[in-house]
Amino acid sequence: MTPALRDNLWRLLKPRHIAIIGGRDAVTVAGECARIGFAGPVWPVNPKRRDIAGHPCFARIEDLPEPPDAVFLAVPREAAIDSVARLARLGAGGVVCYTAGFGEIGAEGAAAEAELVQAAGDMALVGPNCYGVINYIDRAALWPFAHGGSCPGYGAAIITQSGMLSSDLTMSQRSVPFAYMVSAGNQAVLRLEDFIEVLCERPEVRAIGLHIEGLQDTAGFCMAARKALDLGKPIVALKTGTSKIGARLTVSHTGSLSGTDDLYQALFERLGIIRVTSPAQLLETLKFICVAGVPKGKRIAAFTCSGGGATMLADYGESIGLEFPQPRAPAAARLGALLPKTATVSNPLDYTTPIWGQAEKTGPVFEALLAEPCDAALLLQDYPGAGLDESKPSYLADARAFVAAAAVAKVPATVCSTLPENLDRDTRDELIAHGVAPMQGLQETLNAIAGAAWFGRRRAAILRDSEARALYPGQASKGEAVLLDELSGKRRLAAAGIDVPPGALASAADAPKLAAELGFPVALKMLSTRLPHKSEAGAVRLGLAGPQAVEAAVAEMVRSVASYDANAVTDRFLVERMIEPPVAELLVNLRRDAQFGLAMTLASGGVLAELIGDAVTLLLPASRSEIGTALGRLKLGRLLDGYRGRPGAERDTLVDALYELADYAGAQADDIVEIEINPLFVLTDRVCAVDVLLRVAISA
Repeated sequence: MTPALRDNLWRLLKPRHIAIIGGRDAVTVAGECARIGFAGPVWPVNPKRRDIAGHPCFARIEDLPEPPDAVFLAVPREAAIDSVARLARLGAGGVVCYTAGFGEIGAEGAAAEAELVQAAGDMALVGPNCYGVINYIDRAALWPFAHGGSCPGYGAAIITQSGMLSSDLTMSQRSVPFAYMVSAGNQAVLRLEDFIEVLCERPEVRAIGLHIEGLQDTAGFCMAARKALDLGKPIVALKTGTSKIGARLTVSHTGSLSGTDDLYQALFERLGIIRVTSPAQLLETLKFICVAGVPKGKRIAAFTCSGGGATMLADYGESIGLEFPQPRAPAAARLGALLPKTATVSNPLDYTTPIWGQAEKTGPVFEALLAEPCDAALLLQDYPGAGLDESKPSYLADARAFVAAAAVAKVPATVCSTLPENLDRDTRDELIAHGVAPMQGLQETLNAIAGAAWFGRRRAAILRDSEARALYPGQASKGEAVLLDELSGKRRLAAAGIDVPPGALASAADAPKLAAELGFPVALKMLSTRLPHKSEAGAVRLGLAGPQAVEAAVAEMVRSVASYDANAVTDRFLVERMIEPPVAELLVNLRRDAQFGLAMTLASGGVLAELIGDAVTLLLPASRSEIGTALGRLKLGRLLDGYRGRPGAERDTLVDALYELADYAGAQADDIVEIEINPLFVLTDRVCAVDVLLRVAISA
């Protein structure tokens, strides 16, 4: 983003004056400016009308009193391109191009979109095919439909690729503090990362929400997201439109373990972006962060007036990694003295109905548990509906006592309802005024706390990682992807410093003699580029203990491969000395992606690779710390530590080997399409690539 474009984007977001070009839609936009309380002049441009919503119309763009800071454009496509060019010549700040019919409709629209971009020059252009922008802080709405939402002077900046979703979010009945809402549309000029870069600097923005269908500039997105992370502004992302990696990866096992969605997940984890799976979770997570803040850890002190509520909190919270530390002896004794005899001292704590609604009794209970080490406080309350509010004063009495206790404890706090609808607007507003998040839905609340706590830990880890480097650039293959035979692949890895089993190439006739020279037992494999998975064709035999066994295996292998694929039969055999049983078998896959650059997938290897689907994907380059953390997330991580008395492996040796392998792939990025080692034997003091599949790009 150029300095001129950046300046114009801020003119668009915080306009002194707004021009509206169009007819019926212009009437709506003028109404939305009035609804939000825009204080500046509104200048409609329409040669066929005298006024729009009481604002006198100008016949031409050139008749405007001065170059407008912001323009809402709702005219047919060709007229839109012409209008943008005229506005650019006039010196306008930016344009919301509501007009559709551009890149979203195919080649013809894409050509028109290119003209639109050319016409815009350094103007900030949102869209086309978008709803626009709302600035809740400065009260400006370039928006074509009735909008909702409120702002207490701070809030979330939400940027979506869907117009209707952005409108739906403003209409939510969840009291999410909004600072900015942006519907980015086709992102012909301004993309998600441009809005992130500018809005994360704003002190009123406490978190950023994203709806992502796809990214056009992964490197630019990484830079903007890292800037937000450095500034302590959490990003919460809802990613839609996931799919599996295409047929180009089906030759490897990884195609069934890791898809495009896993690459996005790896990107989010790399950047400390909290991922959510629904619009409701997006809003609740943003609300918790904006109102309550980011917890320092995952220890929760929770209160209910229901045994069932306490159980639900504990069950779901523990399933997502939250902790409910039990009160230590002194605190337990104090709680025991404060609670009715029917109550059980625990966390989550059901303080029971005999003291419900009596702040003088519940307040000390809240204070006692919150004096224990914790990172966040939660009170579960479902308020009565309209017309059933005789008991509401009792609910509020407990809520106010909880708010006071949480303020003393100085931890992020929330009052949440089990069901989303059971927390009324007045109560939500009161809680927000006191910095306590009014959360709606038990699971959404706990997910939000877990996500916010993860962000805090992940941000700290990223900031202290001295090995962090920018992603390798994404690039399409520069030639045909060709599979090397296993011996060629292993020779490449050996040259890169990766240990492979001792072995050599032999003909059928020479295989028994070579095996004897290597030392028994041996493994025998037929080499052919048509055999990516040798076991399926019967092209591999293990543990052969003598020359006769090798000779018999050669004959049987020729028959089996001929039955599988006659064209795959060769007289080239790889004979290797068998490696001792490993601590664990790991699948390691490195592949080049046109969008994300190089990615590494780690998974349980051997026959377990596709059976249990135990896989983690990292984008490269990755630090040793990131690789070690990824290994720890695998189910086989327990094997590496030594399971049930078995010997363990030196994790540092394994991490170093994976780090060096990733660096090798990065150095060969123009050549390497994919490397898969399955299995990589993890031994007590070293690793060994037992089976290798390597694809390279061959230029035409």
